[in-house]
Amino acid sequence: MTPIWAWFGYDEPNYTTAPNGKKLLSDIAVLSPVPVYVRAHNLMTSGDGSYALKWGSTGMYTEDKDGKPVYNWTIVDQIFDTYVERNMKPLAQIGFMPEALSQHPQPYQHHWKPGVRYQEIMTGWATPPKDYDKWAELIYQWVRHCVARYGQQEVESWYWEVWNEPDGHYLIAPDVKREYFKMYDYAADAVKRALPSARIGGPHTAGAGRFMDDFLRHVLTEPNYATGKTGAPLDFVAFHAKGAPKVVGGVVRMGMDVHFQRLDDGFALVEKYPQLKGMPVIIGESDPEGCAACGMATKPENAYRNGTLYASYTAASIAREYDLADKRGVNLIGAVNWSFEFEDQPWYAGFRDLATNGVNKPVLNVFRMFGLMGEERVAVSGDLAYDAASIKAGGVRGARTDINALATRGKRRVAVMVWNYHDDDIIDAGAPVALQIAGIPARAVSMRHYRIDSDNSNSYTAWKRMGSPASPSPAQVL
Repeated sequence: MTPIWAWFGYDEPNYTTAPNGKKLLSDIAVLSPVPVYVRAHNLMTSGDGSYALKWGSTGMYTEDKDGKPVYNWTIVDQIFDTYVERNMKPLAQIGFMPEALSQHPQPYQHHWKPGVRYQEIMTGWATPPKDYDKWAELIYQWVRHCVARYGQQEVESWYWEVWNEPDGHYLIAPDVKREYFKMYDYAADAVKRALPSARIGGPHTAGAGRFMDDFLRHVLTEPNYATGKTGAPLDFVAFHAKGAPKVVGGVVRMGMDVHFQRLDDGFALVEKYPQLKGMPVIIGESDPEGCAACGMATKPENAYRNGTLYASYTAASIAREYDLADKRGVNLIGAVNWSFEFEDQPWYAGFRDLATNGVNKPVLNVFRMFGLMGEERVAVSGDLAYDAASIKAGGVRGARTDINALATRGKRRVAVMVWNYHDDDIIDAGAPVALQIAGIPARAVSMRHYRIDSDNSNSYTAWKRMGSPASPSPAQVL
């Protein structure tokens, strides 16, 4: 059972070093028996390190009056130090464009807020470099600095990537596709020159379509923009897949079918190329929907995020990702849960986060459960109404709910995660489950039962029982 769940990400890198951010990262690190990988946007963005929704900066690159590069690693070091101190690993994103290298630098920092048109975040940071040699040298110096600070063996365990969703709104250029290929070639060459054993991949597209297909063809068979040779370094393939919830008759209805179709589309593209057989695959963002920073005040369909629906969706979807990958024969190593925490926001405002104001939400306990699973998956059978194929075809919308399980075995230990899920956000009376475990060579066993429902492992319902206080007291928080 590859721990594909032990991957997390967020837009705002400066939340990393905020007190609530450090607390949440510690909680995530402790729940996992393996090092957790963390992916964050804006690691190269210009600024003073202040945070805002869908914004962050490190100010790692400026130029002097003569146009010569000035490197400042202080803020990005603080971010990576926070990870490494907790035995976490960066999925280090080469992006976004520093102001001094932007082709159209003004306006540079956006001031987006929920409810505003999403494309308004695309400002001067979203352009290709105006000088590819300076861009490549910046990346080279950053990787060399990381090796000097953290050691070669540590940095060899990281993954490096170039940009985010270039097929979406995140790259502004006349020919986005070819510009991204050029950016990737220069960045990959710089990373490998700095550390030949470093691992780099992509394209982290918003979806698995023509752009991703053309990228794979480029790195496998086309001339390299940086070196002139054929192909470019590729140590893993990454793409994104999201669901599509909506409100139907006043009730939130999840879109796990859309999520699974997009996952399978990406796996199918990897399967298409024999050269990629066995290559690691990372779902760079794998979530019920797209905008983590859009709360339920502006998007009512996101009300699912506070309670048990987000928890059961997470359990059911991650479990089936193994099945979807197995069917295509791809080497899935990670599925990034794009949710973290948001500073200075109301309690339980319906953001896609793992904690609110330092208090962990029910969904984080699902990852605690995954952390308790064993090393080897074993078969689950029974009276099961849904599997990965049927969910991909039509979601979980029948009269029956999806009652299923993921099971593992380890040394003298068996773990079974059972969920009760439906796309519609309706709490029913529950259902009896008879669980039979075969093949245990012991006359006596001990059992521990962990549970997430309305009464257990659920800070949201506890907060509502308090009267939904806008500012809970320290005693209430405890």
